Amino acid sequence: MRARPLGRTGVRVSALGFGAAPLGNLHGPIDDGQARATLDAAWDVGVRYYDTAPHYGLGLSERRLGDALAHRPRAEFTVSTKVGRLLEPHPAPTGSDLTAGGFAVPDTLLRRPDYSRDGVLRSLESSLDRLRLDHVDIVYVHDPDDHLEVALGQALPALATLRDQGVIGAVGVGMNAVAPLLRVVAEADVDAVMVAGRWTLLDRTARPLLDACAERGVAVVAAAPFNSGLLSRTYPAGDATFDYGPAPEPALRRARLLAEVSARHGTALPHAALRFPLRDAGVACVVAGFRTPKEVVSAARWTAADLTAEAWLDLDTAAESGTGEWA
Repeated sequence: MRARPLGRTGVRVSALGFGAAPLGNLHGPIDDGQARATLDAAWDVGVRYYDTAPHYGLGLSERRLGDALAHRPRAEFTVSTKVGRLLEPHPAPTGSDLTAGGFAVPDTLLRRPDYSRDGVLRSLESSLDRLRLDHVDIVYVHDPDDHLEVALGQALPALATLRDQGVIGAVGVGMNAVAPLLRVVAEADVDAVMVAGRWTLLDRTARPLLDACAERGVAVVAAAPFNSGLLSRTYPAGDATFDYGPAPEPALRRARLLAEVSARHGTALPHAALRFPLRDAGVACVVAGFRTPKEVVSAARWTAADLTAEAWLDLDTAAESGTGEWA
């Protein structure tokens, strides 16, 4: 899988990035063996960019990723992690983080939001320890929706200093919402934005963000291309999820229309969903989460094969039908 530049930085990423939230037991447990087999399969098909965060399984994702990459040549892979949530001892654990945080791990730790300079440095130091690395290539400020002023005033300048000192390779922000990312791109010294679920085959509301990034030379990493499940199957079922909740009927209808169009052109909905973000020249890579080796192998195959111009024309027409409102 050919390496691609991350904007104007010296960092390079594979077209398909490994989203490591499932390694933290997102929504349900997987064992260490399955996690390792999935990561090994990703390496075997050429994936060289791995994205994680302390939030994912209260550090479990970072630890599993670090263990799997420990014997790989450091110059041959790119790792990103995130800052903004410090992990601290839980004073009153309930036994599981599943309800509170969404990960099937013991809740012996809790997440405390901290977007200050000191919080960023503490978080990154802990991540490096869990990852068993002496540096990471990209650091994103993670979901600063309710802390945007502090993120702009402290977290991002702290990361920019680390980048300028050569400690990290690139600075970014990762969010689901487009409006705050537009502000970050306009006001902050960032190299990349990770936008989740807003530049997909179904939801294209990040178009203004991609345009702003292109004007300023900021790379885009498109995450959650399956919209948390709705676009991940050949034909969406009635219980499909969209943005981490039950899919609203308008979104389900549109997804099924896209599935039918994909089938008419001899391909599958998840293939189109995974390839869609890469159509834009400003998108450096697409990042998806994987739980099994089979999922990784399928995704790598889809990433490598584009659709025909006729298929994209019909899919664009289907995607643009209706209002674009999902509720």
